[in-house]
Amino acid sequence: MLWRVSNSESAPGGRAAVRLLQGYVWHPQDAEIDLESYLPHELDLPAPGETADQSGAEQEGAHVLWDSVQPPFAFFENGEPTASQAFYQFTVLRVYEPRPDNDALHADAQAASGMLGPLLEVTPDGVGWQLWEDLRDL
Repeated sequence: MLWRVSNSESAPGGRAAVRLLQGYVWHPQDAEIDLESYLPHELDLPAPGETADQSGAEQEGAHVLWDSVQPPFAFFENGEPTASQAFYQFTVLRVYEPRPDNDALHADAQAASGMLGPLLEVTPDGVGWQLWEDLRDL
């Protein structure tokens, strides 16, 4: 699931670390699931303004981070308590120089989502996630 969150258009230019995707990944605490086995720490996104087949420019890829956190809400939408779940805050960020406009950032967020979706879909039963686009500078 991908939602869009964006602050007002920031001025392009200068070096900027921008959060592209933000959200949560979770699984039952007693399940021995190693997210390292399913998710990369880097995504090879094309340089801003390039298509994937033109990639190879010196632009740094996107970083995929997850950190263990307390469940951010007490219950899921179906009323099930979250206390039995291991939760991770999930962030995809990219460093830009110069910072592109929000249309280019949106395209990168869409590309990152497209790369992560199939990987998240093949995680074991019980793994859940909620991700949204979040184009704010860090």
